[in-house]
Amino acid sequence: MTNVLTGDLCCAPLLDSLPTTHDAERAALVFSALSDPTRLRLFSLIATSGEACSCNLEGPLQKSQPTISHHTKVLSEAGLIVGTRRGKWMWWSINKEQLAEVTRILGDV
Repeated sequence: MTNVLTGDLCCAPLLDSLPTTHDAERAALVFSALSDPTRLRLFSLIATSGEACSCNLEGPLQKSQPTISHHTKVLSEAGLIVGTRRGKWMWWSINKEQLAEVTRILGDV
């Protein structure tokens, strides 16, 4: 902020640490996906398991298979999880590259 009387800057500009519009949009998609309590719990469950079959997600979350499918779709579209089909089931794991990207966008907080 510039002092009106002297023209001196009172502190360094903040724009150096501002994420780009593209980075902010990508991070917002991730945060939006994680803002739902069920998705946050689902993401945490997959992260702590390393890998989880869709069939094992219903019980801990007390949600139906269609509900689990909806939430895994949202997390997958945000790039937070990746799925591999094995037989009739999807196995989910965390996308560590996406997490690293969000961490990069946020910088040192």
